[in-house]
Amino acid sequence: MPSRALGRNVHIYSARDTNTVLGGLVATDGMTNANFYSMVEIIFIFDSDYTLCRKKSGTTVPRDNDLLQAGKYLINTAGSLKVNNEPWLVRTRSVVAGAPPKVFIQAVRERDFRCVITGQPALNAEYGIWVGFTVTPIFPLAHKQHWATHDYDSWITIPGSRGSIHSVQNGMLLRTDISILFEAYILSINPDDGYKVVSFMRDAKGVAGTHLDKAFLEDPERPTDELLRWHFRQAVLANMRGQGELDFDSRSPSSKI
Repeated sequence: MPSRALGRNVHIYSARDTNTVLGGLVATDGMTNANFYSMVEIIFIFDSDYTLCRKKSGTTVPRDNDLLQAGKYLINTAGSLKVNNEPWLVRTRSVVAGAPPKVFIQAVRERDFRCVITGQPALNAEYGIWVGFTVTPIFPLAHKQHWATHDYDSWITIPGSRGSIHSVQNGMLLRTDISILFEAYILSINPDDGYKVVSFMRDAKGVAGTHLDKAFLEDPERPTDELLRWHFRQAVLANMRGQGELDFDSRSPSSKI
């Protein structure tokens, strides 16, 4: 299984130890300095203010909307710097674990009728043909206990008939190739930056830096910000912390959603 650190062109160090890489990412279209700061605040825990600076020049990086540049960055802080050990939930697919319930699939299809991320319509849906499109849970259905323990029911305003985790608000219709990337946390959506699509690897789909459609966001049945934020946070932890989590085939028959 290849490391997610492969291909990184942004590397993060502490100013107190400029030889040890603490994390990093692949800078892709749409990533800004402000985005970088917000992601650093997910993978590290600070007890005082901090700044980021370019390792080579020592120039402080402003928290602005300029595009993030490739390079090595130092974290400067007078306080402590700790790596966030928040768990990353392994997410893959299993026939044994069961596909999403039919009622869940139907509800998401009837709401979206297109790939939420690319905007591509499911042209043959009127004939009941959904080939090339996949109903994709935002929070993995296999982790029901984690969902219950952390009271994620509170994020749902439209409960599903088989529990809140199966709510239409926990799903999106995605083009199948996009679904694979989303389930692998390679693609995510940042609800705190205009619902921007973020790619954590080189973007072959041309979606990085785009934003979700306004009409979709105005739908009262759309996924909640809390769920999108959860997925984005998981994507940051998986791809940026340390050497990153091991990559995997999200369609492996030995694993589960």
